[in-house]
Amino acid sequence: MRLNSSLPKDYDLSVYAGVLGKIIGVYLGRPFEGWPYREILEKLGEVNYYVHDRLGHPLVVTDDDISGTFTFLRALEDNDYDPDITARQIGETWMNYLIEERTVLWWGGLGMSTEHTAYLRMKNGIPAPQSGSAEVNSKVVSEQIGSQIFIDGWGMICPDDPESAVDFAKRAASVSHDGEAIYGAQIIAAIEALAFSEKNLDLILDAAIQFIPKDSVTYELIQDLRDWYAEGLSWQDGFHKIEAKYGYDKYGGNCHIIPNHAIVIHALLHSNGNFQRGLMIANTCGWDTDCNSGNVGCILGILLGMEGILAGPDWLGPIADRLYIPTADGGRCVSDAVTETLEIVKAARKIRGFEYLTPKNGAKFNFAFPHSVQGFQSTAKLSNSSGELLIEAPTGQTTVLTETFPAEAATHKTQGYGLYASPTLYPGQTVTATIQASKAVKASLCIQVLTSEVETKLICGPLKSLPANESINLSWDIPDVGGAPICSVGLQIQAEIDSSVSLDRLTWDGTPTVTFNRLPSPIYREAWVKGISDIIPWGEDEYRLVQNEGTGLFIQGTRNWTNYTFEAEVTPHMASRAGIAVRVQGMRRYYALLLCRDKGLQIVKCLNQEAILAEAPIDWKLGETHNLRLAIEDNQLLAYLDGVLCLSTIDNETPLRNGAVGLILTEGRAAYDSVSVGEIR
Repeated sequence: MRLNSSLPKDYDLSVYAGVLGKIIGVYLGRPFEGWPYREILEKLGEVNYYVHDRLGHPLVVTDDDISGTFTFLRALEDNDYDPDITARQIGETWMNYLIEERTVLWWGGLGMSTEHTAYLRMKNGIPAPQSGSAEVNSKVVSEQIGSQIFIDGWGMICPDDPESAVDFAKRAASVSHDGEAIYGAQIIAAIEALAFSEKNLDLILDAAIQFIPKDSVTYELIQDLRDWYAEGLSWQDGFHKIEAKYGYDKYGGNCHIIPNHAIVIHALLHSNGNFQRGLMIANTCGWDTDCNSGNVGCILGILLGMEGILAGPDWLGPIADRLYIPTADGGRCVSDAVTETLEIVKAARKIRGFEYLTPKNGAKFNFAFPHSVQGFQSTAKLSNSSGELLIEAPTGQTTVLTETFPAEAATHKTQGYGLYASPTLYPGQTVTATIQASKAVKASLCIQVLTSEVETKLICGPLKSLPANESINLSWDIPDVGGAPICSVGLQIQAEIDSSVSLDRLTWDGTPTVTFNRLPSPIYREAWVKGISDIIPWGEDEYRLVQNEGTGLFIQGTRNWTNYTFEAEVTPHMASRAGIAVRVQGMRRYYALLLCRDKGLQIVKCLNQEAILAEAPIDWKLGETHNLRLAIEDNQLLAYLDGVLCLSTIDNETPLRNGAVGLILTEGRAAYDSVSVGEIR
């Protein structure tokens, strides 16, 4: 694939505006998704700002538009940023990160949910792009809206290169869709690619429409919408024409792309270069509001930049950059607009063979873009005008925190799609921060620990004095917290007089040292990502797992973990295989140490398909408890059974270089106790 050889000026900032536009649009339209135009006018009026509070919903929720957009683009990272990535490889990414019936998608069933249908096709051995084809799934099912809602990332990695954007869009969309759904996705991706430098919407549409067949419904639809707009029709009258010719009564299925694609183009045409107006039209027209609003928000974010978003009401303050991406990679669930922007920028550079340097030496919280706060919240005023988080700390004590594990993942009290996550910060790791104060203050790093479904505990590190106007580094080794998930991290500031404190960066590294043991409440079990059929909440075992079909994983940790030891007491009751896994990157990317029926002890590697790296004919019986320990350092794995080194291997063929830990089980029931991760010993 031939990509353009340069990236436009201020590319990174334009992507950030596009990512913000996407999540603003989704959060705006989510609370009344599916409402028709007349019900929206009657109950809400024109939707000019967030309405979640009027409908009793939280603002920042899980949603497939966000999760799918930022998850499926990871196919590039997992395939070494190969610009010639295939639809089949993108489909493998789906199968790795999706947990059936739980994450990312609307799991509406075969023939009802297009994406669920495609997932089942791939699960049963039909690879992409056949998995999304009309030949396999029918024309109606294959032409629903999902291809369009997940496509924004592929457009944003191709600035000023619509041809490449359209090519990527076809490959990504064909995993689950066909026909008009692919054309709609290609139009959105082309518009986004063009919008980085071309600001005239007419010229953008002139160019984008050339990439789809002239005899397609999508082509005719766009021509009609442009004609109606040129006639001077109001957006309301234009919408009535859409209803009459392209409405839901004309295009069947659960949520067809044609009516909703019409709303996206209609809102863009009538936005008149105004971010708020474009979102108002997309949302007030109704139908699939979060999807349409998300696409419109992303396009207008790129087209108008941060200035366009800031020109209206305060879109940024209530969301504080926050978003959730619940997948089998639980350590990446809690995210923010800066983090996802940098992932897109990294992909754009690497597919072109360019070097990518992470801001501030890879600090997790780097506040790289003006107005970004990366999820930090406080009773104090927070702002960012120069690449630092400015905290207006009043006299007294101020706490500033950002989330590392969402409490909703433990309580399952969500208003959106399923929220599955594991913490991003653990005992044994070292948190560092660089801060500066305008007046002398005292400050400490701090964490908040979730001790039950409704209770948290604040723990602070050493208090340090900060002289005025002097940059100071804080460092703290996170102590043992008894197995409870760490749900927030940040600063506590003590000021004798009002002071401005700037946080330049905050990050952490190191090997976690933690035992995932019992607490007074079962909250410790809920910090795992449940890629397993069930966990039985009763009995003497810390973790009693059941897997009904195939292989399941119970996962904890983050993609940042590299060299460590993982161990557990494993008791297979009725099971084909049971054991532990390291460097887990999803449901189909991991190393595992397994007790296997009739096959002894094995080290296996799964990279979409399993391969045995080493094995030994160990005699064991169901119902016996064995200590399994797997140490991984660089490319070497050392496996211990009951304290004795039994297997070792070196993986030099496309090794997995980082990842979480997991309890792994194939078809049956097993118990796991004394589960811990720590330094190699």
